[in-house]
Amino acid sequence: MNADAEGHSAAVVPAQPQEGSPAADDFVPSALGTREHWDAVYERELRTFQEYGDTGEIWFGEESMNRLIRWMQKHKIPLDAAVLDIGTGNGVFLVELVKHGFSNITGIDYSPSAIKLSASILEKEGLSNINLKVEDFLNLSTKLSGFHVCVDKGTYDAISLNPDNAVEKRKQYVMSLSRVLEGKGFFLITSCNWTKAELLDAFSEGFELFEELPTPKFSFGGRSGNSVAALVFQKKETSLDKVS
Repeated sequence: MNADAEGHSAAVVPAQPQEGSPAADDFVPSALGTREHWDAVYERELRTFQEYGDTGEIWFGEESMNRLIRWMQKHKIPLDAAVLDIGTGNGVFLVELVKHGFSNITGIDYSPSAIKLSASILEKEGLSNINLKVEDFLNLSTKLSGFHVCVDKGTYDAISLNPDNAVEKRKQYVMSLSRVLEGKGFFLITSCNWTKAELLDAFSEGFELFEELPTPKFSFGGRSGNSVAALVFQKKETSLDKVS
Protein backbone atom coordinates (compact mmCIF):
# COMPACT_ATOMS: atom_id res chain seq x y z
CA MET A 1 0.00 0.00 0.00
CA ASN A 2 1.27 3.45 -0.88
CA ALA A 3 1.48 6.52 1.30
CA ASP A 4 -0.98 9.25 0.47
CA ALA A 5 -0.43 13.01 0.36
CA GLU A 6 -0.96 13.29 4.10
CA GLY A 7 1.90 10.93 4.89
CA HIS A 8 -0.25 7.95 5.82
CA SER A 9 -0.89 4.64 4.15
CA ALA A 10 -3.76 4.67 1.69
CA ALA A 11 -5.60 1.61 0.50
CA VAL A 12 -6.08 2.71 -3.10
CA VAL A 13 -3.22 3.50 -5.42
CA PRO A 14 -4.00 6.54 -7.59
CA ALA A 15 -4.23 5.77 -11.29
CA GLN A 16 -3.41 8.42 -13.85
CA PRO A 17 -6.43 9.24 -16.03
CA GLN A 18 -6.05 9.94 -19.70
CA GLU A 19 -6.88 13.37 -21.03
CA GLY A 20 -10.51 13.97 -21.76
CA SER A 21 -13.82 13.29 -20.14
CA PRO A 22 -13.89 11.47 -16.79
CA ALA A 23 -16.89 9.57 -18.13
CA ALA A 24 -14.52 7.59 -20.35
CA ASP A 25 -13.18 4.26 -19.16
CA ASP A 26 -9.86 5.88 -18.39
CA PHE A 27 -8.38 3.79 -15.59
CA VAL A 28 -6.19 0.76 -15.99
CA PRO A 29 -8.07 -2.21 -14.47
CA SER A 30 -6.55 -3.40 -11.23
CA ALA A 31 -6.99 -6.08 -8.59
CA LEU A 32 -7.64 -3.16 -6.22
CA GLY A 33 -11.08 -2.95 -7.80
CA THR A 34 -12.08 -6.55 -7.05
CA ARG A 35 -13.84 -8.13 -4.10
CA GLU A 36 -11.30 -10.95 -4.07
CA HIS A 37 -8.50 -8.49 -3.37
CA TRP A 38 -10.28 -6.84 -0.45
CA ASP A 39 -11.43 -10.17 0.99
CA ALA A 40 -7.76 -11.22 1.10
CA VAL A 41 -6.70 -7.86 2.58
CA TYR A 42 -9.24 -7.96 5.39
CA GLU A 43 -8.72 -11.65 6.11
CA ARG A 44 -5.06 -10.81 6.66
CA GLU A 45 -5.87 -7.72 8.75
CA LEU A 46 -8.36 -9.71 10.82
CA ARG A 47 -5.68 -12.30 11.65
CA THR A 48 -3.25 -9.50 12.50
CA PHE A 49 -5.79 -7.87 14.80
CA GLN A 50 -6.57 -11.15 16.51
CA GLU A 51 -2.88 -11.90 17.07
CA TYR A 52 -1.44 -8.44 17.76
CA GLY A 53 -4.34 -6.02 18.26
CA ASP A 54 -3.35 -3.94 15.23
CA THR A 55 -6.45 -2.35 13.69
CA GLY A 56 -4.83 -1.98 10.25
CA GLU A 57 -4.84 0.82 7.70
CA ILE A 58 -6.68 4.12 8.06
CA TRP A 59 -7.66 5.19 4.56
CA PHE A 60 -6.14 8.62 3.83
CA GLY A 61 -4.87 8.86 7.42
CA GLU A 62 -6.27 10.11 10.69
CA GLU A 63 -6.49 13.70 9.46
CA SER A 64 -9.02 12.64 6.82
CA MET A 65 -11.33 11.36 9.57
CA ASN A 66 -10.82 14.49 11.65
CA ARG A 67 -11.56 16.68 8.63
CA LEU A 68 -14.93 15.00 8.08
CA ILE A 69 -15.92 15.12 11.75
CA ARG A 70 -14.93 18.79 12.00
CA TRP A 71 -17.21 19.51 9.04
CA MET A 72 -20.10 17.62 10.66
CA GLN A 73 -19.61 19.56 13.88
CA LYS A 74 -19.25 22.91 12.08
CA HIS A 75 -22.54 22.37 10.27
CA LYS A 76 -24.24 21.10 13.41
CA ILE A 77 -25.19 17.69 12.04
CA PRO A 78 -27.48 16.28 14.77
CA LEU A 79 -25.79 13.63 16.89
CA ASP A 80 -28.73 11.30 16.22
CA ALA A 81 -28.66 11.86 12.44
CA ALA A 82 -28.47 8.65 10.41
CA VAL A 83 -24.90 8.27 9.09
CA LEU A 84 -23.77 5.63 6.57
CA ASP A 85 -20.10 4.72 6.08
CA ILE A 86 -19.85 3.24 2.57
CA GLY A 87 -17.09 0.61 2.45
CA THR A 88 -16.35 0.82 6.15
CA GLY A 89 -13.33 -1.50 6.04
CA ASN A 90 -11.95 -1.87 9.57
CA GLY A 91 -14.62 0.42 10.99
CA VAL A 92 -12.16 2.82 12.63
CA PHE A 93 -14.11 5.82 11.34
CA LEU A 94 -17.22 4.44 13.05
CA VAL A 95 -15.32 4.40 16.34
CA GLU A 96 -14.33 8.04 15.87
CA LEU A 97 -17.91 9.04 15.14
CA VAL A 98 -19.10 7.44 18.37
CA LYS A 99 -16.30 9.11 20.33
CA HIS A 100 -17.60 12.44 19.06
CA GLY A 101 -21.15 11.70 20.18
CA PHE A 102 -22.84 10.39 17.01
CA SER A 103 -25.26 7.60 17.85
CA ASN A 104 -27.13 6.48 14.71
CA ILE A 105 -24.34 4.94 12.65
CA THR A 106 -24.25 2.18 10.02
CA GLY A 107 -21.19 0.69 8.36
CA ILE A 108 -21.40 -1.48 5.26
CA ASP A 109 -18.81 -3.39 3.27
CA TYR A 110 -19.04 -6.10 0.64
CA SER A 111 -16.24 -8.06 2.31
CA PRO A 112 -17.46 -10.32 5.14
CA SER A 113 -13.93 -10.26 6.56
CA ALA A 114 -14.06 -6.46 6.76
CA ILE A 115 -17.28 -6.63 8.75
CA LYS A 116 -15.81 -9.29 11.04
CA LEU A 117 -12.78 -7.05 11.60
CA SER A 118 -15.00 -4.03 12.26
CA ALA A 119 -17.09 -6.02 14.73
CA SER A 120 -13.97 -7.21 16.55
CA ILE A 121 -12.58 -3.67 16.82
CA LEU A 122 -15.91 -2.29 18.02
CA GLU A 123 -16.15 -5.05 20.61
CA LYS A 124 -12.66 -4.22 21.86
CA GLU A 125 -13.73 -0.57 22.17
CA GLY A 126 -16.82 -1.62 24.11
CA LEU A 127 -19.20 -0.35 21.44
CA SER A 128 -22.34 -2.33 20.65
CA ASN A 129 -24.77 0.25 19.26
CA ILE A 130 -23.37 0.46 15.71
CA ASN A 131 -25.08 -1.27 12.80
CA LEU A 132 -22.75 -3.40 10.65
CA LYS A 133 -23.92 -5.06 7.46
CA VAL A 134 -22.30 -7.12 4.70
CA GLU A 135 -23.62 -5.18 1.72
CA ASP A 136 -22.52 -4.60 -1.85
CA PHE A 137 -23.32 -0.92 -2.36
CA LEU A 138 -23.83 -1.53 -6.08
CA ASN A 139 -26.37 -4.28 -5.43
CA LEU A 140 -28.06 -3.55 -2.13
CA SER A 141 -30.03 -6.48 -0.77
CA THR A 142 -31.75 -4.61 2.04
CA LYS A 143 -33.79 -1.44 2.08
CA LEU A 144 -31.14 0.98 3.25
CA SER A 145 -32.55 4.48 3.01
CA GLY A 146 -33.14 7.71 4.88
CA PHE A 147 -29.52 8.55 5.69
CA HIS A 148 -28.76 12.18 6.41
CA VAL A 149 -25.01 11.76 5.82
CA CYS A 150 -23.15 9.26 3.64
CA VAL A 151 -19.35 9.02 3.78
CA ASP A 152 -16.92 7.52 1.26
CA LYS A 153 -13.17 7.40 1.80
CA GLY A 154 -11.79 5.41 -1.13
CA THR A 155 -14.67 3.11 -2.07
CA TYR A 156 -15.59 5.05 -5.20
CA ASP A 157 -11.87 5.01 -6.08
CA ALA A 158 -11.74 1.22 -5.79
CA ILE A 159 -14.87 0.82 -7.92
CA SER A 160 -13.17 2.93 -10.59
CA LEU A 161 -10.45 0.28 -10.89
CA ASN A 162 -12.79 -2.68 -11.31
CA PRO A 163 -11.80 -4.75 -14.37
CA ASP A 164 -15.43 -5.55 -15.16
CA ASN A 165 -17.06 -2.47 -16.72
CA ALA A 166 -16.05 0.18 -14.21
CA VAL A 167 -18.00 2.88 -16.07
CA GLU A 168 -21.32 1.13 -15.45
CA LYS A 169 -20.36 0.42 -11.87
CA ARG A 170 -19.71 4.11 -11.25
CA LYS A 171 -23.15 4.91 -12.65
CA GLN A 172 -24.69 2.26 -10.40
CA TYR A 173 -22.86 3.81 -7.44
CA VAL A 174 -24.56 7.16 -8.08
CA MET A 175 -27.96 5.45 -8.35
CA SER A 176 -27.38 3.59 -5.08
CA LEU A 177 -26.32 6.82 -3.40
CA SER A 178 -29.52 8.51 -4.57
CA ARG A 179 -31.48 5.62 -3.08
CA VAL A 180 -29.93 5.64 0.40
CA LEU A 181 -29.47 9.39 0.94
CA GLU A 182 -32.47 11.46 1.99
CA GLY A 183 -33.46 14.66 0.21
CA LYS A 184 -31.06 17.51 1.10
CA GLY A 185 -28.79 14.95 2.77
CA PHE A 186 -25.02 15.24 2.54
CA PHE A 187 -22.46 13.06 0.77
CA LEU A 188 -18.84 13.43 1.90
CA ILE A 189 -16.31 11.90 -0.48
CA THR A 190 -12.52 11.71 -0.27
CA SER A 191 -10.74 10.57 -3.43
CA CYS A 192 -7.18 10.16 -4.64
CA ASN A 193 -8.18 9.03 -8.14
CA TRP A 194 -10.50 11.83 -9.16
CA THR A 195 -10.15 15.60 -9.28
CA LYS A 196 -12.75 18.06 -8.07
CA ALA A 197 -13.89 18.72 -11.65
CA GLU A 198 -14.24 15.01 -12.39
CA LEU A 199 -16.23 14.36 -9.24
CA LEU A 200 -18.51 17.29 -10.03
CA ASP A 201 -19.19 15.69 -13.40
CA ALA A 202 -19.71 12.20 -11.96
CA PHE A 203 -22.26 13.37 -9.37
CA SER A 204 -23.90 16.11 -11.44
CA GLU A 205 -27.22 14.28 -11.71
CA GLY A 206 -29.19 14.65 -8.52
CA PHE A 207 -26.45 16.28 -6.45
CA GLU A 208 -24.90 19.72 -6.12
CA LEU A 209 -21.60 20.81 -4.62
CA PHE A 210 -22.06 22.12 -1.09
CA GLU A 211 -18.44 22.65 -0.08
CA GLU A 212 -14.86 21.72 -0.93
CA LEU A 213 -12.84 20.66 2.10
CA PRO A 214 -9.20 21.76 2.40
CA THR A 215 -6.57 19.08 1.79
CA PRO A 216 -2.77 19.27 1.82
CA LYS A 217 -1.18 20.83 -1.26
CA PHE A 218 2.02 19.85 -3.04
CA SER A 219 4.32 21.82 -5.34
CA PHE A 220 6.44 20.48 -8.16
CA GLY A 221 8.07 22.18 -11.11
CA GLY A 222 6.59 25.54 -10.24
CA ARG A 223 3.04 24.17 -10.14
CA SER A 224 0.93 23.30 -7.13
CA GLY A 225 -2.08 21.12 -6.61
CA ASN A 226 -3.83 18.54 -4.43
CA SER A 227 -3.36 14.80 -4.71
CA VAL A 228 -6.53 14.24 -2.67
CA ALA A 229 -9.96 15.73 -3.35
CA ALA A 230 -12.46 16.06 -0.50
CA LEU A 231 -15.92 17.33 -1.42
CA VAL A 232 -19.32 17.63 0.21
CA PHE A 233 -22.34 17.19 -2.05
CA GLN A 234 -25.95 17.80 -1.12
CA LYS A 235 -28.70 15.73 -2.65
CA LYS A 236 -31.30 17.71 -4.54
CA GLU A 237 -34.73 17.21 -3.09
CA THR A 238 -37.24 15.51 -5.39
CA SER A 239 -41.00 15.14 -5.21
CA LEU A 240 -40.51 11.57 -3.95
CA ASP A 241 -38.33 12.84 -1.09
CA LYS A 242 -41.04 15.33 -0.12
CA VAL A 243 -43.67 12.57 -0.06
CA SER A 244 -41.52 10.26 2.07
